[in-house]
Amino acid sequence: MPEGPEIWRTADKIGEAISGKEIEDLFFAFDELKVFEESLLGLKVTSVTPRGKAIITAFENDLNLYSHNQLYGKWVIRNRGNVPNNNRSLRVAIHTKDKSAFLYSASEIEMLKDEDVESHSYIEKLGPDVVHPKTTYEEVLKRYRSDTFKNRKLSTLLLDQGFLSGVGNYLRSEILFTSKVDPEFRPIDCTEAQIEALAENSIYLSRRSYETRGLTTPDDLVKVLKEEGASRRQYRHYAYGRAGKPCYKCGRKIQVMETGGRKVYFCETEQK
Repeated sequence: MPEGPEIWRTADKIGEAISGKEIEDLFFAFDELKVFEESLLGLKVTSVTPRGKAIITAFENDLNLYSHNQLYGKWVIRNRGNVPNNNRSLRVAIHTKDKSAFLYSASEIEMLKDEDVESHSYIEKLGPDVVHPKTTYEEVLKRYRSDTFKNRKLSTLLLDQGFLSGVGNYLRSEILFTSKVDPEFRPIDCTEAQIEALAENSIYLSRRSYETRGLTTPDDLVKVLKEEGASRRQYRHYAYGRAGKPCYKCGRKIQVMETGGRKVYFCETEQK
């Protein structure tokens, strides 16, 4: 499932393609949305905003398309008339004079009025968005110090969008690694220095991934590894997806464990 940085980049692409442009044609696959096909024609998309792992596409008439990709949903942008050739199920198509935005395979799609966006069952429960430029270190630090979350294992807590929105599987492993925190720790088990590192890295790594199309490793390490012939997959992350490979900090093999049906990657020397 895409994480916050990927959702933000997708929203950027949709906005760049269709925001401010008149809608010339529209398609909704779900019957309950068909009624909006005609009423939205001739209007413009006013904004495309990521909310956690969902996207809100706002129209001029105070309506908003809520879409959550879940595991298989995917937005595709094409020049008008260039229809993607794939086996996915088309859910939404928005066409302007020059561009088209296609949403495939998503199952959670709704139309919301302006006043109903913030009270949506998913959106109202979201924690601070770690990619959003207005989210502060102090806000995130407060979450890690909160009595509400202090007794929950971090490897589970970091996937809870009600704790911090936008963090997913790879960011979880990278945040714990760079903060030198055992994946089985709870916030209450951490030192104050670890709590501060978790808050700082939750923001820094998420925004770095957004800005670099997925990198959580620093520029100097990326440069060295690229010069050594490493592939993007090899230099993209410190720990995630690197089980059995040497840790970039100590050389010991990266380990992997499963929690809640998902894998967490870590270094025993750096974190345990």
